[in-house]
Amino acid sequence: MKVRTLLCGILVAMAAPLGAGSPERLSMRVSPAVAFAPADLSVRATIEANDQNRTIEIIAESGDFYRSSEMSLNGEKAPRTTQFEFRGLPGGTYAVVAVLKGAGGEQLALTRREIQVVASAAAR
Repeated sequence: MKVRTLLCGILVAMAAPLGAGSPERLSMRVSPAVAFAPADLSVRATIEANDQNRTIEIIAESGDFYRSSEMSLNGEKAPRTTQFEFRGLPGGTYAVVAVLKGAGGEQLALTRREIQVVASAAAR
């Protein structure tokens, strides 16, 4: 159910463009893109300076696993780059999502990457 809700939110967010010719408000790099379980993921989110920025949430979700981390931001004074680590992820295909939120919790920007964690032979 969580995956379906997340996917609906992603599709809605993708339908609303950030603005023609404007720089991306939020970008994200996930490494590695493919790993062996248990995997450690490094997520780097880059946020355009804006006084409305209040929270960044990073989610790693597969069919059998969910983990998220949230960090408060201080508007334009917040660091442009934030680093998150997810350790020990089991095998599966993961949607890694970054959500930038405003003061009222409203979504300002969203970006998504898919990564693959290959299960070990013993776990299959």
